[in-house]
Amino acid sequence: MKSFGKSPEKLFDSFNPVSTNAASIGQVHQATLGDKKLAVKVQYPGVAASISSDLKMVKPFAFRLLGINEKELNVYIKEVEERLLEETDYKLEVRRSIEFSKACSKLKNTVFPTYYPELSSDKIITMDWMEGLHLKEFLATDPSQALRNKIGQALWDFYNFQQYELKAVHADPHPGNFLITPDEKLAIIDFGCIKEIPEDFYNPFFDLIWQDLMKDKQATIDAFRKLGLLQQNDNAKQIAFYYKSYKEMISLFALPYAGKAFDFSKPDFFENIYAWSDKITKLPEFKQPRGVKHFIYINRTNFGLYMILNDLQATVNTQSFRPVSKNNSIANTKRSHAL
Repeated sequence: MKSFGKSPEKLFDSFNPVSTNAASIGQVHQATLGDKKLAVKVQYPGVAASISSDLKMVKPFAFRLLGINEKELNVYIKEVEERLLEETDYKLEVRRSIEFSKACSKLKNTVFPTYYPELSSDKIITMDWMEGLHLKEFLATDPSQALRNKIGQALWDFYNFQQYELKAVHADPHPGNFLITPDEKLAIIDFGCIKEIPEDFYNPFFDLIWQDLMKDKQATIDAFRKLGLLQQNDNAKQIAFYYKSYKEMISLFALPYAGKAFDFSKPDFFENIYAWSDKITKLPEFKQPRGVKHFIYINRTNFGLYMILNDLQATVNTQSFRPVSKNNSIANTKRSHAL
């Protein structure tokens, strides 16, 4: 390996040149070193340059197809480009993987591989090989409802702990990033995409979900303004339209938080979300982008989580983690939950 000035066979006791898994920007090889069984993720050449080049090529078409001016779209394009380029920085991923694994280590029924910085570089990540089944394989074993709920709860706690305690979240809830281990725990094996949640987004967004804020119309409108859902030049008619539309959307999104537990097997929950999405895409009022850039990855994270829980047909305790205070920087507190 060029990064270490020696071949894989000299770096490890054994190294399988045939990859066991492939991902969008790299492939995984099995290796051993002493008594350790390792997973070595090797990035494809030229990925970072390709990401920037592809996004640059797409932008002019997006302007014409969506009728969006360049300044409006660039805010969102830059957010996506920054996160994608971070995924190509394997040194950053190793550092974040170690930090997040340590921060989440007390979560119940959740496990993480050990990472080896000395055997990693900007294009290579070396970590423990984790035994287990991906979601599709796990579901094919016809697990009991109790086990589905157990894995679903681990997944819910993993994500909500990050959002409320760390104010930064694993923003790629793809089933391929998780394994269910032989001892029935959730293993998280990829921390490539992390989204930090700034205070000016965190406070109004989670107030809308957790508080009785939406019972107060003016407070809700104020929160919508902070989130970019309502804009400075909106007239009274537009304010009334977007207030109604976004209140409906957030009420749907926040439904799992409304009670002590939520059954993600309910088809009507997802049907209502899809119906709302289908309705607004046909309205001219939604042709222009609205909402601050942070919605891109926060929505991706939470809806991705919902979809996996739906695949699991899991019922989970949705009250396991809650924001401490909208004025407290939870990421800086040293308090930990007893799970």
